[in-house]
Amino acid sequence: MENKNNNYKKKGGRKPKMNPSIHRHVFRLTDQENDRLISLFEMSGMTNKAKFIVSVLFSNEIKKVSIDKGSVDFYMRLTSLYTQFRSVGVNYNQIVKLLYSHFSEKKAAAFLFKLERQTAEMALLCQKIIEITQEFNRHHLKK
Repeated sequence: MENKNNNYKKKGGRKPKMNPSIHRHVFRLTDQENDRLISLFEMSGMTNKAKFIVSVLFSNEIKKVSIDKGSVDFYMRLTSLYTQFRSVGVNYNQIVKLLYSHFSEKKAAAFLFKLERQTAEMALLCQKIIEITQEFNRHHLKK
């Protein structure tokens, strides 16, 4: 009985790593060097500082993740504007159908003339928005 109990091993706890990191290196930095290291670490988007330092030492690859909040805000507003233009187009179709179903041909044509003027102004506004978007892409977004 005692022999069986001595051979039995419990399988609790963490599994051992195949290639554990056992070597440790310590180095000291000046304030400027530390600030630069911290800024590079934050720009990389990595969550583990030790893995970041190892990747810089051996692969010389630093991934920078930068999010321009102005660009994100611009595109969010542009998306909402696009949604509003789509809803205006749907409303435009509904208005034209209602005009021809409830008014005489002459009266409906008079209302449509006013609607066409407003549509032409909106088309000019759309062209200006497209120009501003293209200018923003050229000057503010890095490719």
